[in-house]
Amino acid sequence: MVLQWIILILLAFLPPLLYMVWIRNTERYHREPWLPVLVCFTWGATLAVVASLFLEQILGISLAATLGSASLYAFAMAVIVAPIVEEFTKPLALRFDIVRRELVEIEDGFIYGAAAGLGFSATENLFYEISFLDEGLVFFILLVVLRTIGACLLHASATALTGYGYGCTLLRRKACVLRYFALAILVHASYNFMVSFQISGIAVGVGFALLFSLFAISWVRGRIKAFDRQHP
Repeated sequence: MVLQWIILILLAFLPPLLYMVWIRNTERYHREPWLPVLVCFTWGATLAVVASLFLEQILGISLAATLGSASLYAFAMAVIVAPIVEEFTKPLALRFDIVRRELVEIEDGFIYGAAAGLGFSATENLFYEISFLDEGLVFFILLVVLRTIGACLLHASATALTGYGYGCTLLRRKACVLRYFALAILVHASYNFMVSFQISGIAVGVGFALLFSLFAISWVRGRIKAFDRQHP
């Protein structure tokens, strides 16, 4: 039983931690200190998850009373409620003093936002893995692969956008955080739609979702590299 928990925790947390190192090291110059990066990851893995679950429960009760269809309720929760709530709670880590004072370059918000998103995905991975333990080895492995590639990179990419918007607001004195927050919600909602609601079959939807998350993280890293080259 103890060994099983160790394996589950490693499967859930090791990939997001490795992604965090990968994204943090995208910068060649003036890389971010590890402590604030880990603070963002820890926030995402703990209090952001708790806050999201609480808010989703409250909104879910209201939706259940309003929507008569179970399928419509599931759609609203996955594609509307979850993206809004989670993309609100995750980037709150950037408001901590230890993080905010490190936002001195325009690309820094991408990195701290991604770290918070990866922390969130780690705990979410663990929840999903526990729920799929009784579904058989094949389904469990497919879940781990989907979560490791798709969901982890999705959470990193989406929250990186809000982090970038917050960094722009601080450094350029432009109120652009809401614009990038809305974009983060759209990215998250698009991924959830592709995974959960497909016309052409689940394999097609999952395939598009994986490609979508890979494209999103490539774009984020490309922007980090581009801004990093501007001030070596």
